[in-house]
Amino acid sequence: MIYGIRNNGILKISPILAETLKRFYIMTNSNNYCVIMGGGIGSRFWPYSRKNFPKQFLDFFGTGRSLIQQTFDRYKKIVPVENIFVTTNVMYKELVQEQLPELDESQILLEPTRRSTAPCIAWASYHIKNINPNANIIVAPSDHLIIKEDEFREAILKGLEFVSNSPQLLTLGIKPNRPETGYGYIQIDEEKRGDFYKVKTFIEKPQLEFAKIFVESEEFYWNSGIFLWNLNTILEAFNEIMPEVCSKLADGEEDFASCPNISIDYGIMEKANNVFVQLCDFGWADLGTWGSLYDVAPKDENGNVSVNGNSLVYDCHDNVIVVPEGKLAVIKDLEGYLVAARDNVLLICKKDDESAIRKFVNDVQIKLGDQFV
Repeated sequence: MIYGIRNNGILKISPILAETLKRFYIMTNSNNYCVIMGGGIGSRFWPYSRKNFPKQFLDFFGTGRSLIQQTFDRYKKIVPVENIFVTTNVMYKELVQEQLPELDESQILLEPTRRSTAPCIAWASYHIKNINPNANIIVAPSDHLIIKEDEFREAILKGLEFVSNSPQLLTLGIKPNRPETGYGYIQIDEEKRGDFYKVKTFIEKPQLEFAKIFVESEEFYWNSGIFLWNLNTILEAFNEIMPEVCSKLADGEEDFASCPNISIDYGIMEKANNVFVQLCDFGWADLGTWGSLYDVAPKDENGNVSVNGNSLVYDCHDNVIVVPEGKLAVIKDLEGYLVAARDNVLLICKKDDESAIRKFVNDVQIKLGDQFV
């Protein structure tokens, strides 16, 4: 394959080589950073996910790597390792250090109290500003599953190029393949810049009848929760829309505990007028619920999913069974159930009833205390 031809003493670069060099430059660009958000409790995965060892530190699929380790592995192929930061709760410092030994202690940003994603992102942005005021930033949850790694990397590199040259807030949208009620949706506008569409509106976790309409319309995409932007673009948005957060975190002040408990979606993305979406297809799933795990996990001939331990099932269909290593579950005549055991808790309920699991966790904490949560 010819990559360059010398003509009259001038080396002309082929389009293939030019594109390769551009991608390599973006991947090795010291201005590119990644913030992995890894401080959640994962209560919707209770009792497998527990307060002292939440889901991002668990290996759901027997790969030998936890969700946060897989996320780190994914992004270190895109940005320099020294430019990756993890935000997490102070109680998970040792877990992050144990699972991500390549990180320096200064790359672990410890939140003193639990807040949602807007304060977390603002805090990390101000931290990166002190290192590199020209940074382009990828913001990524720590609990996503990506099937098509090569397509994912290409999408991220393309997005980084866009935000480095244009003052826009970019989110990655996933083409829906079913009317999912557990994800947020993005409606695209007719306005576009290249392959990037202006966002018309965000819809958070619709009811099933609306989700069906969204999928059929082909105007709506799942909100992946993966964001890209230039540092100055996101800080300008915070200053305009949420100045109260900036006053608590800017100029060396770190009053994180008094920041509002609000997500980046509600706090910034739904209010900003410079939000674009990149339409992607790289085999994405947000492992936020048992139902989402069931959708992507390998199943037996009767649609049962078994995680970790051993299970023997008889006349069972469409269940999720999770028991510790070295344990055995024997189950008969269940359909559509979750059977999950870890440490001192056994939970048996319908696998798709997310509201029930939230209620169980709240009731357990109120009536029995933190020892079971």
